Amino acid sequence: MPSRRSAALLAAVSGFALLAAACGSSTGLPKAAIPNTVDTVSLFALSDPNVQQPSAYSVAARARVRTDQTTTFDFAFDFDAQRRPALYPPGAIHLGISSGLQASTAAFASVPIAPTTGYDQDSALVIGVDAVVVVQSRPITCLTGITVPFYGKLHVLAVDTTAHRLDLEILVDENCGYRGLAPGLPSQ
Repeated sequence: MPSRRSAALLAAVSGFALLAAACGSSTGLPKAAIPNTVDTVSLFALSDPNVQQPSAYSVAARARVRTDQTTTFDFAFDFDAQRRPALYPPGAIHLGISSGLQASTAAFASVPIAPTTGYDQDSALVIGVDAVVVVQSRPITCLTGITVPFYGKLHVLAVDTTAHRLDLEILVDENCGYRGLAPGLPSQ
């Protein structure tokens, strides 16, 4: 009959083995389990009189949100004072600094990993058709207990000034601590 000490040691070793198997790297991050996929979404201008249309996007939820119902989003769409289409992180519309945007000169498919720095958190980003933008979400507390942002990239497909609508494709990496922005399971 094994002693209590042996049983405790066996349980600790088994727990460590399970933890090691769940970790994807020496950083202690869990293995990526959610494949990155590209979604196509439409957002409607914040200044559009029909407030029942979604004007913003939550990276962590991978969802469009209505700003009349929540202020928990990572960017919103509107037209600036010169009537140019623009994306607004919450800090640009006085909702606190949390998320950030970064214009990319690379094509959408050519952005394999999100940078860790260089995000603008308090200014509007003027965009046009074919613009590519990397998004850093507000910090999210993961099941592992670490608090990190999620990352995504978007590509502007169309801007309809009459309908006040922005059409875009977006890819979000929902794996805690990862920055991979290619379709499929990220490795980093």
